[in-house]
Amino acid sequence: MEPRPATGRAGAGRLVVVRHGETAWSRAGRHTGRSDVSLTAAGRRQARALSPRLAGDGFARVLTSPLVRARETAELAGFAAADVDDDLVEWDYGAYEGRTSEAIRAARPGWDLWRDGVPDGERLTQVAVRARRLVTAVRRVDGDVLVFAHAHILRAVTACWLGLPASAGAVFSLRPAAVGVLGWERQQPSLLRWDDGGDPLA
Repeated sequence: MEPRPATGRAGAGRLVVVRHGETAWSRAGRHTGRSDVSLTAAGRRQARALSPRLAGDGFARVLTSPLVRARETAELAGFAAADVDDDLVEWDYGAYEGRTSEAIRAARPGWDLWRDGVPDGERLTQVAVRARRLVTAVRRVDGDVLVFAHAHILRAVTACWLGLPASAGAVFSLRPAAVGVLGWERQQPSLLRWDDGGDPLA
């Protein structure tokens, strides 16, 4: 059984999540978990374009996944001093690392990551533990927190922020270099902005 979703409210700040910029593997639709691939030239442009969008917020903390594509995005966006948090590392896809969903489904019809998981990799329950721990830590911070990470872990974090099971992350598609803002509405966890590739944060 999946662990109970994270709930509760402490610092009442927002959590701003940023997926890393484009890599050759993300462009090709290949599952990129622990493989440490760099940004493409387009991904570096995307990361630099984040800077004016994020610069005015005054974040209380900035965190990044230890993987180079997230750290490079943070640096190019103007947050070279971001603290590394291992809970933000991407899902370990095990035997499916580097494969596309189409290739996996050719051998395993109907396969869905969030429902069926991966062989020899990380279970969703393990991803959920990391996501819930990150949410708990963020809610202890007095002020907004900015994180740079990866699509699937950020989708799990978003589900947990909202008090949903981590498997609900399946519905939160997130493009490279897109931004999401998680916050509060009448003391309830809320999704304020999602998969946003354009406007400065308000």
